[in-house]
Amino acid sequence: MLSKLTRYIPTFLLALTLSVAVWILAITAEDPAEVRSYPYPVTIEVIGQDPTFILTNEPAKTLTINLRAPKSIWTNLLTDRTSIRAIVDLSGLSAGPHTIPVQVQIVQRPVEIVSYSPSNVEVMLESLSNRTIPITVDVRGEPAVGFRADPAELSKVETTITGPESAVKRVSEIRAVLDQSQAQEDIEQTVVLQAIDSNELPVSGVNLNPDRVQIKQKIVQRGGYRNVVVKVDTTGILANGYRLTNISAYPPSVTVFSADPKIVDSLPGYVQTAPINLAGLKDDKDIRVSLNLPAGVSIVGDQTVNVQVGVSTIESSVTLNGMHVEVIGTTQGLKAKVSPALVDVIISGPIPLLDNLRASDVRVYIDMTDDPAGTYQRTPEIEVKISELKLQSIIPGTVEIILSENSG
Repeated sequence: MLSKLTRYIPTFLLALTLSVAVWILAITAEDPAEVRSYPYPVTIEVIGQDPTFILTNEPAKTLTINLRAPKSIWTNLLTDRTSIRAIVDLSGLSAGPHTIPVQVQIVQRPVEIVSYSPSNVEVMLESLSNRTIPITVDVRGEPAVGFRADPAELSKVETTITGPESAVKRVSEIRAVLDQSQAQEDIEQTVVLQAIDSNELPVSGVNLNPDRVQIKQKIVQRGGYRNVVVKVDTTGILANGYRLTNISAYPPSVTVFSADPKIVDSLPGYVQTAPINLAGLKDDKDIRVSLNLPAGVSIVGDQTVNVQVGVSTIESSVTLNGMHVEVIGTTQGLKAKVSPALVDVIISGPIPLLDNLRASDVRVYIDMTDDPAGTYQRTPEIEVKISELKLQSIIPGTVEIILSENSG
């Protein structure tokens, strides 16, 4: 019996092979294998990197791959883009250059990898280093004439550099650049820090913590110098049928000097121009005029100012003379002195509304919220209660405000 069964084994195996072949042919005919290029780039993941090392080059980020798979599997591959992973394992690697093979993992089955690129990636590992370095302030420019700058104050005096050891070693200075050009008021600004090498070149590839600081610097007026606003003095009346729309001085303030600081301190906060005669004027005009200065006082820089006079035909305007300048928002404990305390305000709009305009309908104010004690030149804000009316001009365009401690 055994010999008979043994005699049929070759026939049985042949039949089994033929049946499997027929089954495979049937399946292949229904779901044929296709060789395609996977249409999406596969991100190359880096794993196993020692946290004490840092990659200092830019290895390939993505991989292209060609696959052979049945049509139904291709449908799954295209639908589920997480089916294919490309991995570069840096486990156990030391500092230096390395060529690492890319490992491809495919969840779907059956799939045959025909080819992929790149098959290897080049990586450069370098030891991660850090140093703490003091911050240097690089001051650019000079304050305006008559002013000096106190030493700058930093919110942080040092920063920690982190990055590749070679880059961290290159850093010779951490610099905060402060521009004080023509400054007349205290400076307060946030500055981004710069890592600089010994050749004055920026060092890239390092992180700073903190990477920016706040700088405060007091700008103080020198004795004998003072900034005062310019008030334009006029005489005469415009031609009939014309009105004054604007009169302003450029610059709106000037720096004056006296060898006797008491003379400068006694000034009212403004200086007047030589009188400008408006008689018969019909057009806009730019005029260079000198300033009326007390004896012993001189102008720093240009000895004249440019006055722009705006003139137009009468439509509707009115000048409110001697309007009180209100100061609001002063910090508790401070008092404000305004010079000049009274200004002229030119309002324009419909004539019937101007005929009914009262001084109480116009508010002249300066907001000094959060400003510390000191001397300021500011442009007053104008509030007109009648919405159809608008501000045309204010004379002078700026006033001086002195905030000082309230002695009680």
